[in-house]
Amino acid sequence: MVKTERKLKFLNYFSYGITDFIGAGAFALTSAWLLYFYTTFCGLTLIEASSIFALARIVDAVASPTMGFITDNFHKTRLGRRFGRRKFFLLISIPLVICYSFIWLSGFSYLYYLTTYIMFEVVYTMILIPYDTLAAEMTSNFKIRAKLTSARMYCAQFSAFLAAFLPGRLINALGKESANSFLYAGIIFTCIFIVVLFMVYNFTWERSLKEIEMLEAESDTDKTKLNFWQNVEKIYIDLITTLRIQTFRAHLGVYIGGYLAQDTFNAVFTYFIVFALFKDAVLASNLLALMYIFQLAGVAIATYVTVRVNPGLAFRIVSFLFMISIFGYLAVYGFGGSEISLYVVSAIAGLGRGGINFIPWNNYTFVPDVDEIVSGDRREGVFAGFMSFLRKASQALAIFVVGVILQENHFVSGVKVQSPESLTAIVIVLVTVPLVFLMIGIFSSYKFKITNATHAILKNEIARVKNGGLKSDVDTETRQVIEAMTGWKYENLWGNNSVGYRNWVRYNAKKKQDKNEIITKII
Repeated sequence: MVKTERKLKFLNYFSYGITDFIGAGAFALTSAWLLYFYTTFCGLTLIEASSIFALARIVDAVASPTMGFITDNFHKTRLGRRFGRRKFFLLISIPLVICYSFIWLSGFSYLYYLTTYIMFEVVYTMILIPYDTLAAEMTSNFKIRAKLTSARMYCAQFSAFLAAFLPGRLINALGKESANSFLYAGIIFTCIFIVVLFMVYNFTWERSLKEIEMLEAESDTDKTKLNFWQNVEKIYIDLITTLRIQTFRAHLGVYIGGYLAQDTFNAVFTYFIVFALFKDAVLASNLLALMYIFQLAGVAIATYVTVRVNPGLAFRIVSFLFMISIFGYLAVYGFGGSEISLYVVSAIAGLGRGGINFIPWNNYTFVPDVDEIVSGDRREGVFAGFMSFLRKASQALAIFVVGVILQENHFVSGVKVQSPESLTAIVIVLVTVPLVFLMIGIFSSYKFKITNATHAILKNEIARVKNGGLKSDVDTETRQVIEAMTGWKYENLWGNNSVGYRNWVRYNAKKKQDKNEIITKII
């Protein structure tokens, strides 16, 4: 079965892209300001504040893979057939996303902040996992997916700019001692989220029910109904076996390297400006805003190199730019410099970070295609669940580690002048940790083998076999390209392995049968 492509118009690109106002906007506001908000206005210690992010990941370890499983199978329900297996959850999130505003209320207890943050994380999971599957379902074209990701990243950078810029303006208007600056920012973003969810629900699409059923028929999916514990087992086996796809492992290295570098940088940046450089939060807001403006240009650079050459080279170029900026901040701290020098360094950081944001999400849209030829199934929801969990886990890990390091180095919440030990710790975290993660991403980028040309070969081979072509007729070039992308010998593809729950069950049943036959022969 060959998928019929629908033509995308500007409204479709825009509606898909603007949804990352929720992904990037909420993350930018949280990464840059929430730890600062908790420790400055809510009376929490750094350990208490950072532990909120860590504890939320325990919940998400269940929520993300479960949501991925649900969205892959929700078409079997009446609601899924009526509203869509992905888009149903986007629809019901419209009223639920209001909980984002509750995070930014001051004057409550630790338990309140833990509860409200977890509430939003669950809703966030309900939105982002279905959303992350849409690009792969809307089109199979390499260039169109790159354009969708570009639209997403442009909107993401603008939302991140707004998340950086808006609090500074509100702080100026309401005063540096007012917690309402962050509350009003949260309310404004909540209103934007509601509009965004309405647009993505109405102007994007997912696979039709007919196409899903045809894909399931082609993959010879076992129709045996699973009990509760078998479904739980399926969720986590599907999740774990994604790591057996070479392209996905390479993608994760690029993703973790690039995003953890940014997450640790974001978590400590405001502290660096306010305490290490003795500036105010308004300047931190302005620098972050400028950074996000230049991230738009960074997306353009990365898009061009990705489409014209390959994603790996694009990632190495933008990572190098981010590294230059990190050394620039270190130079300003060590040798002094005007605010103009900080703006220049932040502009360079923006060029690098924009591309670092774009490339992993562009690469991710092609992973389910590689998985299809390995497992024989379409598992977008599984990969989306893994990615959503990993994205939030990386941010939580970054914030928690930063909190622990600063706390152990005598950082005191609510105090305007910090000890020399805490200042040194802030600078070390800002410089060394992002550099280490960027090197991990650069190393992984050499192992990511998908380009426009190799993806075309993959698509053609999938279509050839689905249209009745013999697997033994694969040509040498196609075999080599696909084996490099999958990490498997061609003979072990198309479900002839233990990747995915269905194949895992069949593989273990055969293994058990072979073992019994050997025992019988011995006896």
